Amino acid sequence: MKTPFVAQCHLPTRWGPMLMRRTDRGLAGLWSDTQAHHPGWLTLPDEPQHPWFQQALQLLEDWPTLRGDPALPPLDPQGTDFQRQVWALLLQIPRGGHSSYGALACQLGDPNKSRAVGAAVGRNPIGVLVPCHRVLGADGSLTGYAGGLAMKCALLDAEGVDYRRPSALPGQQSLELA
Repeated sequence: MKTPFVAQCHLPTRWGPMLMRRTDRGLAGLWSDTQAHHPGWLTLPDEPQHPWFQQALQLLEDWPTLRGDPALPPLDPQGTDFQRQVWALLLQIPRGGHSSYGALACQLGDPNKSRAVGAAVGRNPIGVLVPCHRVLGADGSLTGYAGGLAMKCALLDAEGVDYRRPSALPGQQSLELA
């Protein structure tokens, strides 16, 4: 199968080193090096100066101080139709807000698909910019995050999202409730 990707780069960011990948239509991937489902390096041109990669890099650097949802580069995440529907819903969760898997399933018209929504959220190929970190458990608790719960907490904290913190995060000694 021919890959739709045409270029990639690996750049340092405030969130750690990240692999970025694009198609002819837009940014198609943004993965931290330690992220679950990291796709690995492909034999593609290395284009760290491409405008979409540079725009993504700038957004990652500015993420903690942004005051609203920023203008994103063109996006072209690769996935099934269902996954792309879920990822489109993630883009509708405003900065400082959050949703749940069940609420997203209801938005898709089937409240019984919360597990499928969770799987799609976990496979989001454009981390941070397509804000899967804004999806919490129905009770406001943290759930899994492909980039790690410490990163999810940092992103949510930067956006001022109210959530229930687990007691077992690295670097935390006691349970904090928001």
